Amino acid sequence: GNGELTGLAWIRESGTLTTPIAITNTHSVGVVHDALIAVEASRRGAEELFWSLPVVGETYDGLLSDINGMHVKAEHLHAALESASAGPVPEGNVGGGTGMICHGFKGGTGTSSRVVPSGWTVGVLAQANHGRRERFRVDGVPVGEVITAHEIPVPGSTMPQGAGSIIIVIGTDAPLLPGQCERLAQRAGLGVARVGGLGENSSGDLFVCFATGNRGLPQPDAPGATAPPTVALSMVPNQHLTPLFAAVVEATEEAILNALLHAETMTGRDGNTAHALPADRLLEVMAAYGRGPA
Repeated sequence: GNGELTGLAWIRESGTLTTPIAITNTHSVGVVHDALIAVEASRRGAEELFWSLPVVGETYDGLLSDINGMHVKAEHLHAALESASAGPVPEGNVGGGTGMICHGFKGGTGTSSRVVPSGWTVGVLAQANHGRRERFRVDGVPVGEVITAHEIPVPGSTMPQGAGSIIIVIGTDAPLLPGQCERLAQRAGLGVARVGGLGENSSGDLFVCFATGNRGLPQPDAPGATAPPTVALSMVPNQHLTPLFAAVVEATEEAILNALLHAETMTGRDGNTAHALPADRLLEVMAAYGRGPA
């Protein structure tokens, strides 16, 4: 797609990450990339030689944000790393999702997760900045055809509708091989489509999946002399991946909806306003189609 997720070449080559995954706006990829390397250099000490290929994704927030002002700094990356913790994840107008627009409503950051019958957890984080209003659907209901721009305005722009992007990060504690992680990542597109995402020409829809089920692996930049000749790995047999695929699809769909429902109306640069999707209005539309309480 029309987007960027750095470090993918090494992920495809080796199946490993060398840094945390970061998501920002389109013109801040460089500063966040550099900051991730600087954090690792500080942790290791100035004298230690190492290399790093950070994974940084982006979506475009230039309608609401002064994107060319280069306001994202290294200290914002430091604060994000220091505040990372277990528990509920803030959603909506937060982090890289602060200035994002989704299906003509205020978008942003959303999360969701599923536990499959075998006990593994699949978590999804979406930075939702994609889609057209008329294609927006919830559980098959054509919400975007009902809540049109005449009712809730779509932010004005010289860019074509659907020109935004979406970044999906999938994490699981299942023991997966790199090729299996790639298979899970591919299924995120089905979840995007269930909400009405199409992957327009100008949209960068990029997905990455990591698995933590195998521990104790050598660091990617460890000298060959220190790495053992073989390492034992566990894997979920391919015959048992389908529940994980389903979890990705469902959690991706829900993460996008959570991004929309937690976002708040925002007025940004030049008076441009992105209106939030009202939860009560959504419930009315769903009830009219026989979904949920009347």
